[in-house]
Amino acid sequence: MGRDKVTVLSKPGCVQCDATVRALEKKGIDFVRVDVTDDAEALDLARGLGYLSAPVVVTPEGEHWAGFRPDRIADLDAGPGREPPAAPTLVGPGQ
Repeated sequence: MGRDKVTVLSKPGCVQCDATVRALEKKGIDFVRVDVTDDAEALDLARGLGYLSAPVVVTPEGEHWAGFRPDRIADLDAGPGREPPAAPTLVGPGQ
């Protein structure tokens, strides 16, 4: 897992997992997403922290929580000098 990054332990088809990833991307947080259905170590980590549902978010400082928590994501620092990424540029006919 990403010891210097936020780690999102997720599973396929998880709406809260997808919302967490989108919120982290919007804030410009560097993270790694790990599928607990494909990674036994990640599943063991989630269970070892006492969680039975996804997503489980673990910060480099060792803080952790489960579920989509925009309040906790808002408290995360994007890092020195980091700004959230700009909105993607739309390219198409007439643009």
